[in-house]
Amino acid sequence: MAEIVVIGGGLAGSEAAWQAAQRGVRVTLYEMRPAVMTPAHRTSYLAELVCSNSLGSDLPDRAPGLLKAELRYLRSLILACADENAVPAGGALAVGRESFAQAVTAKIEAHPLISLQRIEVQRIPKEGIVVIATGPLTSESLAEDIARLTGQEYLYFYDAMAPIVTLESIDMSRAFRASRYGRGQDDYINCPMTREEYEHFVDELLKAETIPLRDFEREDERFFEACLPVEVIARRGREALAFGPLKPVGLVDPRTGKQPYAVVQLRQDNLAGTLYNLVGFQTNLKWSEQKRVFSLIPGLEHAEFVRYGQMHRNTFINAPTLLDATMECRRRRGLFFAGQITGTEGYIASTASGYVAGLNAARLAMGMPLVEFPRVTMLGALCHYVASAEATGFQPMKPNFGLMPPLDDRQKGKRRRYQAYAERALAALRDFVAEHGILPASLHEGQVPE
Repeated sequence: MAEIVVIGGGLAGSEAAWQAAQRGVRVTLYEMRPAVMTPAHRTSYLAELVCSNSLGSDLPDRAPGLLKAELRYLRSLILACADENAVPAGGALAVGRESFAQAVTAKIEAHPLISLQRIEVQRIPKEGIVVIATGPLTSESLAEDIARLTGQEYLYFYDAMAPIVTLESIDMSRAFRASRYGRGQDDYINCPMTREEYEHFVDELLKAETIPLRDFEREDERFFEACLPVEVIARRGREALAFGPLKPVGLVDPRTGKQPYAVVQLRQDNLAGTLYNLVGFQTNLKWSEQKRVFSLIPGLEHAEFVRYGQMHRNTFINAPTLLDATMECRRRRGLFFAGQITGTEGYIASTASGYVAGLNAARLAMGMPLVEFPRVTMLGALCHYVASAEATGFQPMKPNFGLMPPLDDRQKGKRRRYQAYAERALAALRDFVAEHGILPASLHEGQVPE
């Protein structure tokens, strides 16, 4: 029986292992936790979410929503587990962290063709078909071996996590439940600020002490734009937060009947609904300063913080110099990369590259040709970007319609244009799947994109 090795049990690695096994290929999946932990992970579960519990927009005319629709059609393990463990989040897909990770772990452990090994892999296997999906927190020893193999210096950026508070400690006499523009079922808790409260908050935030970076880290300090620490945003201008994570648009304070000057939103973080995270509040402030400054937010004066925000260094390879759109390494046939280490930004994009790597690793093991997904699909557009972007200054990329070829018929209005992109993508994906036999035989019958 054909065999492959997958290194890394995050979202990408779990997806890659599952897709290969579903096609009859035996998989050995290596995950170093809990024997070796990372600065961000807290459990031994596979596919543990660390920065946020949100997987982004689930609306079909949004780029992240289109990518989810494509992965659902392709029968992604991660999307199936996410849907089963979803929590209210308006137009977004958010999950209970622990229950989601438990579900993925249970599926992987129960699969008869997957052997899960809790061992740190320090060197890339010299032979065989291998998928490296160790994520942005790749262990130092393996990272050094990857650098030796690729001959590339690692790029890196800083990523940050937001704090989490208990629901019962939020003062709901000052906060209110609502979703922007009435989407969802009042899924967010909103802490409204007057201009005076906002100005005072920004003043204290700018004065707050941060955790010092190590000397070698300060020399090349680069933050990841999608997860900027809230204090870094504040330093860009006094109104930066009010036009960023604290923007009040689409929200009305029921106490005043007016739109607040600024709003801090909190999103449900677990299935039980007892924990909420501060949306967009990734931070590198000292923990004592987080308690002091964030307690200035109306409704959070007496908040109980069960996790403070923190920042960590993430690494990714210079993918355009190394990878094809199949996720195979150009310098070694049979070696694939997947996940955020490739420069795909966010949980779902990481999952998507894991799907492609796992599928192609399995096809190679079975003696079948590798496939590149059509560029008119979001999945194909992301993989094409990773493989062909400008190598100088390469940065991680999230799903967006700008990656896709333009429409033949220019649609008027952004909403109609995005809908047209989505319709074209799903039609192309359906044809591509039928032509190349992408789904396992048992999944072909009667399944079409919604």
